[in-house]
Amino acid sequence: MAVVLVWYHGGMAMNLRVPEDLDRRLDLLAAEEHTSKSALLLQGAELVLQRHRRRRDIGEGLDFVMSHDAELLTRLEDA
Repeated sequence: MAVVLVWYHGGMAMNLRVPEDLDRRLDLLAAEEHTSKSALLLQGAELVLQRHRRRRDIGEGLDFVMSHDAELLTRLEDA
């Protein structure tokens, strides 16, 4: 009986369909950056998640200020 160990670097496998033009541009950038297209796509996904989190945090911060400092904002508006 043989035992086969699989190492996945702690992640999930995923298939992704990429338009041909984007695939060509990723090939060029990957070669220029000496990295893989997979690494570039992971960086892009991380940037999207960071941007979403930042927008959510800003929205929550504005909501907090508007609800807790409404009177102060009104006085500043009238000043």
